[in-house]
Amino acid sequence: MPDITTPRPIPAPATRTVAVVLAGGSGQRIGLATPKQLLKIAGKTILEHTLTIFERAERVDEVIVMMNPGFVTDAQSIVDRAGLSKVTQVIPGGTSRNATTQLALDALAHLPAATTNVLFHDAVRPMLSQRIIEDCVTALETHQAVDVAIPSSDTIIEVDDELITDVPQRSRLRRGQTPQAFRLSTIRDAYAHAWEDPGFEATDDCSVVLRYSPDVPIHVVAGEEQNMKVTQPVDIFIADKLFQLATSATPELSEDDYERQLSGRTVVVFGGSYGIGAGVADLAEKHGARVFRYSRSATRTNVANPDDVAGALEQAYTATGRVDFVVNTAGVLRIGRLDQTNPAEIEDTLRVNYLAPVNIARASFPYLARTGGQLLLYTSSSYTRGRAEYSLYSSTKAATVNLTQALADEWSADGVRINCINPERTQTPMRTRAFGDEPAGSLLSSDQVARTSVDVLLSDLTGHVVDVRRESLALSGARTHEKEREAAK
Repeated sequence: MPDITTPRPIPAPATRTVAVVLAGGSGQRIGLATPKQLLKIAGKTILEHTLTIFERAERVDEVIVMMNPGFVTDAQSIVDRAGLSKVTQVIPGGTSRNATTQLALDALAHLPAATTNVLFHDAVRPMLSQRIIEDCVTALETHQAVDVAIPSSDTIIEVDDELITDVPQRSRLRRGQTPQAFRLSTIRDAYAHAWEDPGFEATDDCSVVLRYSPDVPIHVVAGEEQNMKVTQPVDIFIADKLFQLATSATPELSEDDYERQLSGRTVVVFGGSYGIGAGVADLAEKHGARVFRYSRSATRTNVANPDDVAGALEQAYTATGRVDFVVNTAGVLRIGRLDQTNPAEIEDTLRVNYLAPVNIARASFPYLARTGGQLLLYTSSSYTRGRAEYSLYSSTKAATVNLTQALADEWSADGVRINCINPERTQTPMRTRAFGDEPAGSLLSSDQVARTSVDVLLSDLTGHVVDVRRESLALSGARTHEKEREAAK
Protein backbone atom coordinates (compact mmCIF):
# COMPACT_ATOMS: atom_id res chain seq x y z
CA MET A 1 0.00 0.00 0.00
CA PRO A 2 1.53 3.35 -0.98
CA ASP A 3 2.57 5.72 1.78
CA ILE A 4 0.27 8.70 1.47
CA THR A 5 1.21 11.71 3.61
CA THR A 6 -0.18 15.23 3.76
CA PRO A 7 2.40 17.75 2.49
CA ARG A 8 3.62 20.06 5.23
CA PRO A 9 3.12 23.77 4.54
CA ILE A 10 6.32 25.62 3.81
CA PRO A 11 6.75 28.38 6.39
CA ALA A 12 7.01 31.88 5.03
CA PRO A 13 10.52 33.30 5.27
CA ALA A 14 11.05 35.56 8.25
CA THR A 15 11.08 39.28 7.60
CA ARG A 16 14.17 41.20 8.68
CA THR A 17 13.88 44.86 9.66
CA VAL A 18 16.87 47.16 9.29
CA ALA A 19 16.98 50.71 10.66
CA VAL A 20 19.16 53.12 8.71
CA VAL A 21 20.13 56.11 10.85
CA LEU A 22 20.96 59.10 8.67
CA ALA A 23 23.70 61.07 10.43
CA GLY A 24 25.36 62.92 7.55
CA GLY A 25 24.56 66.48 8.69
CA SER A 26 27.36 69.02 9.17
CA GLY A 27 25.90 71.36 11.82
CA GLN A 28 26.55 74.44 9.67
CA ARG A 29 22.97 75.68 10.00
CA ILE A 30 23.45 76.12 13.72
CA GLY A 31 26.94 77.53 13.37
CA LEU A 32 28.89 74.51 14.60
CA ALA A 33 32.16 72.97 13.47
CA THR A 34 30.98 69.61 14.82
CA PRO A 35 27.94 67.81 13.38
CA LYS A 36 24.88 68.38 15.55
CA GLN A 37 24.35 64.63 15.93
CA LEU A 38 27.55 64.59 18.02
CA LEU A 39 26.34 67.30 20.42
CA LYS A 40 25.58 66.07 23.91
CA ILE A 41 22.14 66.26 25.48
CA ALA A 42 21.43 64.74 28.89
CA GLY A 43 24.92 63.27 29.12
CA LYS A 44 24.98 61.49 25.75
CA THR A 45 25.44 62.51 22.15
CA ILE A 46 22.28 62.94 20.12
CA LEU A 47 23.47 60.06 17.95
CA GLU A 48 23.79 57.72 20.92
CA HIS A 49 20.32 58.61 22.16
CA THR A 50 18.88 57.79 18.72
CA LEU A 51 20.82 54.55 18.28
CA THR A 52 19.81 53.40 21.75
CA ILE A 53 16.14 53.73 20.77
CA PHE A 54 16.62 51.25 17.91
CA GLU A 55 18.84 49.02 20.05
CA ARG A 56 15.86 48.58 22.38
CA ALA A 57 13.24 48.17 19.64
CA GLU A 58 12.09 44.56 19.68
CA ARG A 59 11.13 44.51 16.01
CA VAL A 60 14.37 46.02 14.69
CA ASP A 61 17.00 43.40 13.88
CA GLU A 62 19.88 45.50 12.58
CA VAL A 63 21.03 49.12 12.52
CA ILE A 64 23.25 50.85 9.95
CA VAL A 65 24.65 54.33 10.54
CA MET A 66 25.23 56.63 7.57
CA MET A 67 27.72 59.14 9.01
CA ASN A 68 29.28 62.39 7.87
CA PRO A 69 32.49 61.12 6.18
CA GLY A 70 34.80 63.16 8.41
CA PHE A 71 33.34 61.71 11.61
CA VAL A 72 32.94 57.98 10.93
CA THR A 73 35.58 57.13 13.55
CA ASP A 74 33.76 59.26 16.14
CA ALA A 75 30.49 57.47 15.42
CA GLN A 76 32.15 54.06 15.62
CA SER A 77 33.65 54.98 19.00
CA ILE A 78 30.20 55.91 20.28
CA VAL A 79 28.81 52.57 19.09
CA ASP A 80 31.66 50.60 20.66
CA ARG A 81 31.62 52.44 23.97
CA ALA A 82 27.84 52.15 24.35
CA GLY A 83 27.82 48.45 23.41
CA LEU A 84 25.21 48.91 20.67
CA SER A 85 25.19 45.35 19.37
CA LYS A 86 22.57 45.87 16.66
CA VAL A 87 24.77 48.35 14.79
CA THR A 88 26.52 46.30 12.11
CA GLN A 89 28.01 49.06 9.97
CA VAL A 90 29.03 52.71 10.22
CA ILE A 91 29.32 53.94 6.64
CA PRO A 92 30.30 57.33 5.17
CA GLY A 93 27.27 59.14 3.81
CA GLY A 94 27.02 60.91 0.48
CA THR A 95 26.90 64.60 -0.36
CA SER A 96 23.08 64.60 -0.53
CA ARG A 97 20.17 62.86 1.15
CA ASN A 98 19.46 60.88 -2.02
CA ALA A 99 23.08 59.79 -2.43
CA THR A 100 23.18 58.70 1.21
CA THR A 101 20.01 56.63 0.82
CA GLN A 102 21.49 54.94 -2.25
CA LEU A 103 24.68 54.12 -0.35
CA ALA A 104 22.53 52.53 2.36
CA LEU A 105 20.65 50.50 -0.24
CA ASP A 106 23.98 49.36 -1.67
CA ALA A 107 24.99 48.21 1.83
CA LEU A 108 21.77 46.16 2.00
CA ALA A 109 22.31 44.54 -1.42
CA HIS A 110 23.02 41.14 0.16
CA LEU A 111 19.59 40.97 1.81
CA PRO A 112 16.54 39.51 0.05
CA ALA A 113 14.38 42.40 -1.14
CA ALA A 114 11.12 40.50 -0.72
CA THR A 115 11.60 39.81 3.02
CA THR A 116 13.47 42.88 4.24
CA ASN A 117 12.02 46.06 5.72
CA VAL A 118 14.06 49.24 5.94
CA LEU A 119 13.39 52.24 8.19
CA PHE A 120 15.17 55.51 7.38
CA HIS A 121 15.44 57.80 10.41
CA ASP A 122 17.10 61.16 11.02
CA ALA A 123 19.82 60.83 13.65
CA VAL A 124 18.84 64.25 14.98
CA ARG A 125 15.40 63.03 16.07
CA PRO A 126 16.54 61.54 19.40
CA MET A 127 13.10 61.31 21.06
CA LEU A 128 11.47 58.79 18.75
CA SER A 129 9.04 56.56 20.65
CA GLN A 130 8.88 52.79 20.54
CA ARG A 131 5.21 53.13 19.62
CA ILE A 132 6.05 54.83 16.32
CA ILE A 133 8.61 52.15 15.43
CA GLU A 134 6.11 49.41 16.25
CA ASP A 135 3.39 51.10 14.17
CA CYS A 136 5.73 51.48 11.18
CA VAL A 137 6.79 47.84 11.18
CA THR A 138 3.21 46.67 11.64
CA ALA A 139 2.06 48.89 8.77
CA LEU A 140 4.64 47.26 6.47
CA GLU A 141 2.78 43.97 6.89
CA THR A 142 0.03 45.37 4.64
CA HIS A 143 1.67 48.36 2.90
CA GLN A 144 4.81 48.80 0.84
CA ALA A 145 5.66 52.34 1.96
CA VAL A 146 4.97 54.18 5.22
CA ASP A 147 5.48 57.76 6.33
CA VAL A 148 5.18 59.31 9.81
CA ALA A 149 3.39 62.64 10.16
CA ILE A 150 1.55 64.91 12.59
CA PRO A 151 -1.25 67.43 11.93
CA SER A 152 -0.22 70.98 11.21
CA SER A 153 -1.28 73.33 13.98
CA ASP A 154 -0.34 76.35 11.86
CA THR A 155 -1.98 77.61 8.70
CA ILE A 156 0.30 76.91 5.74
CA ILE A 157 0.49 79.46 2.95
CA GLU A 158 1.99 79.30 -0.53
CA VAL A 159 4.03 82.35 -1.50
CA ASP A 160 5.45 83.67 -4.76
CA ASP A 161 7.54 86.86 -4.72
CA GLU A 162 6.41 87.56 -1.13
CA LEU A 163 2.74 87.40 -2.10
CA ILE A 164 0.29 84.69 -0.98
CA THR A 165 -0.83 82.57 -3.93
CA ASP A 166 -2.78 79.90 -2.04
CA VAL A 167 -3.85 78.82 1.44
CA PRO A 168 -4.29 75.03 1.41
CA GLN A 169 -6.95 73.48 3.62
CA ARG A 170 -5.22 72.82 6.93
CA SER A 171 -7.21 69.66 7.75
CA ARG A 172 -5.50 67.92 4.82
CA LEU A 173 -1.98 69.01 5.73
CA ARG A 174 0.54 67.07 7.81
CA ARG A 175 4.09 67.73 8.98
CA GLY A 176 6.37 64.91 7.95
CA GLN A 177 8.68 63.18 10.39
CA THR A 178 10.80 60.04 10.33
CA PRO A 179 11.23 57.12 10.24
CA GLN A 180 10.07 56.54 6.70
CA ALA A 181 9.60 52.82 6.24
CA PHE A 182 9.61 50.64 3.12
CA ARG A 183 9.77 47.15 1.88
CA LEU A 184 13.28 46.94 0.49
CA SER A 185 12.06 45.95 -2.98
CA THR A 186 9.86 49.06 -3.15
CA ILE A 187 12.49 51.64 -2.25
CA ARG A 188 15.08 49.93 -4.46
CA ASP A 189 12.78 50.09 -7.48
CA ALA A 190 11.86 53.72 -6.83
CA TYR A 191 15.50 54.78 -6.67
CA ALA A 192 16.39 52.75 -9.76
CA HIS A 193 13.80 54.76 -11.71
CA ALA A 194 14.80 58.03 -10.03
CA TRP A 195 18.43 57.85 -11.12
CA GLU A 196 17.25 57.64 -14.73
CA ASP A 197 15.85 61.18 -14.36
CA PRO A 198 18.58 63.77 -15.06
CA GLY A 199 16.77 66.29 -12.86
CA PHE A 200 16.28 63.92 -9.91
CA GLU A 201 16.37 65.65 -6.54
CA ALA A 202 14.24 64.92 -3.46
CA THR A 203 14.38 65.96 0.19
CA ASP A 204 13.02 62.67 1.55
CA ASP A 205 12.46 59.08 0.47
CA CYS A 206 8.66 58.95 0.46
CA SER A 207 8.63 61.66 -2.20
CA VAL A 208 10.91 59.43 -4.32
CA VAL A 209 8.35 56.62 -4.11
CA LEU A 210 5.49 59.04 -4.74
CA ARG A 211 7.14 60.44 -7.87
CA TYR A 212 8.86 57.41 -9.38
CA SER A 213 6.60 54.56 -8.17
CA PRO A 214 3.22 56.35 -8.37
CA ASP A 215 1.24 53.10 -8.22
CA VAL A 216 2.50 52.41 -4.68
CA PRO A 217 0.19 53.86 -1.96
CA ILE A 218 2.05 55.46 0.94
CA HIS A 219 0.42 54.78 4.29
CA VAL A 220 0.68 57.41 7.04
CA VAL A 221 1.37 56.53 10.68
CA ALA A 222 0.67 59.07 13.43
CA GLY A 223 3.79 60.78 14.70
CA GLU A 224 4.32 62.74 17.90
CA GLU A 225 5.24 66.33 18.71
CA GLN A 226 8.20 65.18 20.82
CA ASN A 227 9.69 63.40 17.78
CA MET A 228 11.28 66.74 16.89
CA LYS A 229 14.26 67.34 14.65
CA VAL A 230 17.23 69.21 16.13
CA THR A 231 17.96 71.69 13.36
CA GLN A 232 18.14 75.23 14.75
CA PRO A 233 19.98 76.50 17.86
CA VAL A 234 16.70 76.78 19.78
CA ASP A 235 16.01 73.10 19.07
CA ILE A 236 19.04 72.10 21.14
CA PHE A 237 17.64 74.00 24.11
CA ILE A 238 14.15 72.51 23.66
CA ALA A 239 15.46 68.97 23.25
CA ASP A 240 17.64 69.34 26.32
CA LYS A 241 14.66 70.48 28.38
CA LEU A 242 12.49 67.64 27.06
CA PHE A 243 15.14 65.14 28.10
CA GLN A 244 15.34 66.71 31.55
CA LEU A 245 11.61 66.29 31.97
CA ALA A 246 11.42 62.83 30.40
CA THR A 247 9.93 61.07 33.42
CA SER A 248 8.48 58.45 31.07
CA ALA A 249 12.06 57.26 30.57
CA THR A 250 12.17 56.09 34.19
CA PRO A 251 11.84 52.31 34.23
CA GLU A 252 9.01 50.63 36.11
CA LEU A 253 10.81 47.93 38.08
CA SER A 254 9.37 44.93 39.88
CA GLU A 255 10.42 43.50 43.22
CA ASP A 256 12.36 40.82 41.35
CA ASP A 257 14.17 43.53 39.38
CA TYR A 258 15.16 45.23 42.62
CA GLU A 259 16.41 41.97 44.08
CA ARG A 260 18.46 41.11 41.01
CA GLN A 261 20.04 44.54 40.55
CA LEU A 262 20.58 45.56 44.18
CA SER A 263 21.79 42.33 45.73
CA GLY A 264 25.49 42.59 46.54
CA ARG A 265 25.71 46.29 45.65
CA THR A 266 26.98 49.00 47.98
CA VAL A 267 24.83 52.11 48.49
CA VAL A 268 25.99 55.19 50.38
CA VAL A 269 23.21 57.56 51.48
CA PHE A 270 23.99 61.00 52.85
CA GLY A 271 20.98 62.29 54.75
CA GLY A 272 19.89 58.70 55.36
CA SER A 273 18.40 59.02 58.84
CA TYR A 274 14.91 60.18 57.89
CA GLY A 275 12.71 61.35 55.03
CA ILE A 276 13.55 60.45 51.44
CA GLY A 277 17.08 59.34 52.32
CA ALA A 278 15.80 56.83 54.85
CA GLY A 279 13.27 55.58 52.31
CA VAL A 280 15.99 54.98 49.70
CA ALA A 281 18.20 53.24 52.25
CA ASP A 282 15.38 51.01 53.53
CA LEU A 283 14.30 49.97 50.02
CA ALA A 284 17.84 49.19 48.89
CA GLU A 285 18.62 47.27 52.09
CA LYS A 286 15.39 45.28 51.81
CA HIS A 287 16.51 43.96 48.42
CA GLY A 288 20.00 42.86 49.36
CA ALA A 289 22.19 45.96 49.07
CA ARG A 290 24.81 46.87 51.64
CA VAL A 291 23.67 50.31 52.75
CA PHE A 292 25.74 52.89 54.61
CA ARG A 293 23.68 55.73 56.10
CA TYR A 294 25.32 59.00 57.08
CA SER A 295 23.83 62.10 58.69
CA ARG A 296 24.59 64.72 61.30
CA SER A 297 22.11 63.25 63.76
CA ALA A 298 23.12 59.57 63.51
CA THR A 299 26.81 59.52 62.55
CA ARG A 300 27.83 63.18 63.07
CA THR A 301 28.67 63.37 59.37
CA ASN A 302 28.65 66.92 58.06
CA VAL A 303 28.14 66.78 54.29
CA ALA A 304 29.56 70.31 54.01
CA ASN A 305 32.88 69.00 55.36
CA PRO A 306 34.95 67.34 52.61
CA ASP A 307 36.85 65.24 55.17
CA ASP A 308 33.61 63.80 56.55
CA VAL A 309 32.42 62.91 53.06
CA ALA A 310 35.74 61.31 52.10
CA GLY A 311 35.80 59.33 55.35
CA ALA A 312 32.30 57.99 54.82
CA LEU A 313 33.04 56.78 51.30
CA GLU A 314 36.32 55.23 52.37
CA GLN A 315 34.56 53.42 55.21
CA ALA A 316 31.96 51.93 52.83
CA TYR A 317 34.62 50.92 50.30
CA THR A 318 36.87 49.35 52.93
CA ALA A 319 33.99 47.29 54.29
CA THR A 320 32.66 45.98 50.96
CA GLY A 321 35.32 46.59 48.33
CA ARG A 322 33.01 48.67 46.15
CA VAL A 323 30.69 51.68 45.98
CA ASP A 324 27.94 51.40 43.36
CA PHE A 325 25.52 54.18 44.24
CA VAL A 326 25.87 57.43 46.15
CA VAL A 327 22.74 59.34 47.15
CA ASN A 328 22.63 62.79 48.71
CA THR A 329 19.30 63.94 50.16
CA ALA A 330 20.81 66.25 52.79
CA GLY A 331 19.56 69.82 52.62
CA VAL A 332 18.34 72.80 54.59
CA LEU A 333 15.28 74.95 53.91
CA ARG A 334 15.17 78.39 55.44
CA ILE A 335 12.48 80.83 54.36
CA GLY A 336 12.87 84.57 54.70
CA ARG A 337 14.06 87.75 53.07
CA LEU A 338 17.73 87.72 52.11
CA ASP A 339 18.39 91.12 53.67
CA GLN A 340 17.07 89.77 56.97
CA THR A 341 19.12 86.55 56.93
CA ASN A 342 22.25 86.56 59.03
CA PRO A 343 25.62 85.67 57.45
CA ALA A 344 25.97 82.41 59.38
CA GLU A 345 22.65 81.10 58.02
CA ILE A 346 23.59 82.15 54.51
CA GLU A 347 26.91 80.35 54.71
CA ASP A 348 25.37 77.20 56.18
CA THR A 349 22.68 77.08 53.47
CA LEU A 350 25.23 77.46 50.68
CA ARG A 351 27.54 74.86 52.20
CA VAL A 352 24.86 72.21 52.75
CA ASN A 353 22.73 72.79 49.66
CA TYR A 354 25.45 73.38 47.09
CA LEU A 355 29.02 72.87 48.30
CA ALA A 356 28.02 69.50 49.77
CA PRO A 357 26.86 68.09 46.38
CA VAL A 358 30.10 69.42 44.86
CA ASN A 359 32.21 67.76 47.57
CA ILE A 360 30.26 64.51 47.33
CA ALA A 361 30.62 64.46 43.53
CA ARG A 362 34.39 64.99 43.71
CA ALA A 363 34.89 62.36 46.39
CA SER A 364 32.52 59.81 44.84
CA PHE A 365 33.86 59.85 41.31
CA PRO A 366 36.89 57.53 41.78
CA TYR A 367 34.72 54.87 43.45
CA LEU A 368 31.88 55.11 40.94
CA ALA A 369 34.31 54.97 38.02
CA ARG A 370 35.39 51.52 39.20
CA THR A 371 31.84 50.16 39.24
CA GLY A 372 30.16 52.20 36.51
CA GLY A 373 27.94 53.57 39.23
CA GLN A 374 25.68 56.56 39.72
CA LEU A 375 25.42 59.67 41.88
CA LEU A 376 21.89 60.83 42.67
CA LEU A 377 21.17 64.39 43.76
CA TYR A 378 17.95 66.22 44.61
CA THR A 379 16.50 69.52 43.50
CA SER A 380 13.19 71.30 44.06
CA SER A 381 10.42 72.56 41.80
CA SER A 382 11.51 76.06 42.83
CA TYR A 383 14.70 75.66 40.78
CA THR A 384 12.90 76.75 37.61
CA ARG A 385 12.04 80.18 38.97
CA GLY A 386 13.41 81.99 41.99
CA ARG A 387 10.67 82.82 44.50
CA ALA A 388 10.44 85.57 47.06
CA GLU A 389 11.85 84.47 50.43
CA TYR A 390 13.28 81.33 48.79
CA SER A 391 16.25 83.08 47.16
CA LEU A 392 18.99 80.92 48.67
CA TYR A 393 17.09 77.65 48.51
CA SER A 394 15.89 78.14 44.91
CA SER A 395 19.26 79.30 43.62
CA THR A 396 21.18 76.43 45.21
CA LYS A 397 18.70 73.93 43.77
CA ALA A 398 19.10 75.50 40.32
CA ALA A 399 22.86 75.20 40.75
CA THR A 400 22.46 71.51 41.60
CA VAL A 401 20.59 70.95 38.33
CA ASN A 402 23.36 72.64 36.35
CA LEU A 403 25.95 70.62 38.24
CA THR A 404 24.12 67.43 37.29
CA GLN A 405 24.00 68.33 33.61
CA ALA A 406 27.64 69.40 33.48
CA LEU A 407 28.96 66.32 35.29
CA ALA A 408 26.88 63.97 33.13
CA ASP A 409 28.84 65.36 30.20
CA GLU A 410 32.19 65.30 32.00
CA TRP A 411 31.75 61.77 33.28
CA SER A 412 30.13 60.09 30.27
CA ALA A 413 33.40 58.72 28.88
CA ASP A 414 34.17 57.18 32.29
CA GLY A 415 30.85 55.35 32.50
CA VAL A 416 29.71 57.25 35.59
CA ARG A 417 26.10 58.41 35.63
CA ILE A 418 24.54 61.27 37.55
CA ASN A 419 20.88 62.26 37.79
CA CYS A 420 18.73 64.62 39.80
CA ILE A 421 15.31 63.95 41.34
CA ASN A 422 12.83 66.84 41.29
CA PRO A 423 9.99 65.88 43.65
CA GLU A 424 6.75 67.75 44.03
CA ARG A 425 6.03 68.94 47.57
CA THR A 426 6.96 66.00 49.79
CA GLN A 427 6.12 65.19 53.38
CA THR A 428 9.51 65.24 55.09
CA PRO A 429 10.68 66.43 58.50
CA MET A 430 12.49 69.33 56.80
CA ARG A 431 9.25 70.52 55.19
CA THR A 432 7.25 70.08 58.37
CA ARG A 433 9.73 72.23 60.28
CA ALA A 434 9.35 74.96 57.65
CA PHE A 435 5.58 74.84 57.04
CA GLY A 436 4.03 72.89 59.89
CA ASP A 437 1.31 70.30 59.31
CA GLU A 438 -0.32 70.44 55.85
CA PRO A 439 -3.56 68.84 54.55
CA ALA A 440 -3.44 65.08 54.17
CA GLY A 441 -3.17 64.00 50.55
CA SER A 442 -1.67 67.29 49.38
CA LEU A 443 1.91 66.00 49.56
CA LEU A 444 3.92 63.14 48.15
CA SER A 445 5.15 60.62 50.68
CA SER A 446 8.87 60.10 51.24
CA ASP A 447 8.48 56.45 50.26
CA GLN A 448 6.97 57.37 46.88
CA VAL A 449 9.94 59.59 46.06
CA ALA A 450 12.34 56.95 47.39
CA ARG A 451 10.92 54.30 45.04
CA THR A 452 11.33 56.53 41.99
CA SER A 453 14.84 57.34 43.21
CA VAL A 454 15.80 53.67 43.27
CA ASP A 455 14.23 53.16 39.83
CA VAL A 456 16.49 55.92 38.50
CA LEU A 457 19.55 54.47 40.25
CA LEU A 458 18.96 51.18 38.45
CA SER A 459 18.41 52.81 35.06
CA ASP A 460 20.96 53.82 32.44
CA LEU A 461 19.83 57.45 32.55
CA THR A 462 22.38 60.19 33.01
CA GLY A 463 22.05 63.96 33.06
CA HIS A 464 18.30 63.80 33.67
CA VAL A 465 16.16 65.86 35.99
CA VAL A 466 13.38 63.41 36.83
CA ASP A 467 10.10 64.87 38.01
CA VAL A 468 8.10 62.99 40.65
CA ARG A 469 4.44 64.05 40.60
CA ARG A 470 1.41 62.70 42.39
CA GLU A 471 -0.59 62.45 39.15
CA SER A 472 2.18 60.60 37.29
CA LEU A 473 2.55 58.15 40.17
CA ALA A 474 -1.21 57.58 40.14
CA LEU A 475 -1.12 56.77 36.40
CA SER A 476 1.85 54.48 36.91
CA GLY A 477 0.01 52.69 39.70
CA ALA A 478 -3.05 52.25 37.51
CA ARG A 479 -0.90 50.71 34.76
CA THR A 480 0.69 48.35 37.28
CA HIS A 481 -2.70 47.21 38.62
CA GLU A 482 -3.92 46.66 35.05
CA LYS A 483 -0.89 44.49 34.28
CA GLU A 484 -1.51 42.50 37.45
CA ARG A 485 -5.16 41.95 36.51
CA GLU A 486 -4.18 40.80 33.01
CA ALA A 487 -1.60 38.42 34.44
CA ALA A 488 -4.16 36.95 36.81
CA LYS A 489 -6.63 36.08 34.02
